[in-house]
Amino acid sequence: MIIFKTLRYKNFLSTGDSFTQIDLNKSPSTLIIGQNGAGKSTMLDAMSFALFGKAHRNINKAQMINSINNKACVVEVEFSALGSEYKVMRGLKPTKFEIYRDGTLINQDSHNKEYQKVLEQNILKLNHKSFHQIVVLGSSSFVPFMQLPAQHRREVIEDLLDINVFSKMNGILKERNSLLKEKLRSNLADIENLEYKLSTQKKYVDRLSSVSKDAKKEKLLEIARLEEAINNVRLGMNTVDRSFLEDLTTKHNDIMDKITEIKKYDHQFGVKQKELNKEITFYEDNSTCPTCDQSIDEELKQEKTQRAAKQWDDLEEGRHVAAGKLKGLTERLESVTEESNQLREQISEFDKRQVSIDGYQRQITNIQESISKLDGDQATIETEQETLTKLTSDRSELLGNKAELAEQAAYSSVITELLKDTGIKTKIVKEYLPVINQLTNKYLQILDFFVSFHLDDTFKETIRSRHRDAFSYDSFSEGEKQRIDLALLFTWRMVAKMKNSVATNLLILDETFDSSLDVEGVDNLTSILDTLGDDTNVFVISHKGELLDEKFDEKIEFVKKRNFSTIL
Repeated sequence: MIIFKTLRYKNFLSTGDSFTQIDLNKSPSTLIIGQNGAGKSTMLDAMSFALFGKAHRNINKAQMINSINNKACVVEVEFSALGSEYKVMRGLKPTKFEIYRDGTLINQDSHNKEYQKVLEQNILKLNHKSFHQIVVLGSSSFVPFMQLPAQHRREVIEDLLDINVFSKMNGILKERNSLLKEKLRSNLADIENLEYKLSTQKKYVDRLSSVSKDAKKEKLLEIARLEEAINNVRLGMNTVDRSFLEDLTTKHNDIMDKITEIKKYDHQFGVKQKELNKEITFYEDNSTCPTCDQSIDEELKQEKTQRAAKQWDDLEEGRHVAAGKLKGLTERLESVTEESNQLREQISEFDKRQVSIDGYQRQITNIQESISKLDGDQATIETEQETLTKLTSDRSELLGNKAELAEQAAYSSVITELLKDTGIKTKIVKEYLPVINQLTNKYLQILDFFVSFHLDDTFKETIRSRHRDAFSYDSFSEGEKQRIDLALLFTWRMVAKMKNSVATNLLILDETFDSSLDVEGVDNLTSILDTLGDDTNVFVISHKGELLDEKFDEKIEFVKKRNFSTIL
């Protein structure tokens, strides 16, 4: 049983920077009153946020932080369960989520979602929906059991009966089935591969065992044919000196270097001749220096012109000599190039013949290896026979594994059917349905609502009254619906207490007395609350303080002071 002890919160919704603390197990019954907006229902939102990370009402996280001071929002709840003391701290700005067991922080290495699963599945044994079916009945965003979809109704009852372990087992089984299928696929692939190896090995052993002289003679004839082909290729095949090609390449490069050098000098001579032509033209066309405006002496002009002409003639003679050398080098280059090309053709032809010879030689080698295998003695055959026997044994082992895996798959299929919603869980639910229906009808009678309420194993309701046909939940008035909701709430708590699975001391009724119940309904509900026992702590949030004051052991009044909610 979960015993909730203390709830503390600050800077949460309308509360300020000082902790608001509510002792959850102090009094059997507590009335919570206050004006609209004073913060009465904030304890519900704080409790829900601390345990499940979301408010009871439809409020996003950004809205939970007090908008006036915008300071760090913190909510803490302390409770005992499973023989240990727990404290859950959750905050915003900065974000915080911590679970302490007996004063020690539980490992937080996992992601927040996994950390939340630890809290819900291993400690509380409750999720958000189940918590609000067993602990809270409210008029705000609470969705009564009868308004939940069938799957959500199932989840609530599975939590109550502590049979969601079968859902977890089903999830684990799905993973195992996936691994089992993978093993089966791998096993079949191994068998197929081994079958191929067996077939190949058997053919090989048969071939070794059926060696004949004719087969060997045929292979020897094939070798003779290939050797003849080699001899034909070698006819007219002369050895080529490949080093001579390197000499020709060196000569070619030397000639190219000399041609380049001569062309370079010829170019330089030509440039120099152009400069001399400019100098001769200058002295022939000018009698005055264009720089200093002084007249140029005729004797000087003649001397300069003759010297330049002499240099030009020398350069021309040098270019003529260079042209002769260039022609000779060009002819040598052509000769060397032609000789190189011829040598390359010879090398290419030699290489082609050699490739053919190598190919024939490889064929001869392969045939000789085949003959060696054909000539293998009995020991070789016995060795290969042992390999065949080993492969046969491996195949038998794989077939045995296949049978085992198939048997496991068959068992898993049966277990899967058992763990489905229509399997063992439905059988357990059917066992408890009479008790659930009996308790629900008992509480309906206490609430002066005399109908016959029945839930089937699909969690669909049938409600009958005297002289009336069968009706559904939606057929009734709001007051009648609320009586059904209350009856189911107390039924769930009683079932939880019987199972000791998700039983808790805490029961919160949020404005239940203020909504659709008439005066008689209020008195009947109060009577039920009086029968809950000392291990239940009831909190009733209401606007009707003046009518309910005497019906409760303690009273908490919330007021607004300077825009912050606080306990008076």
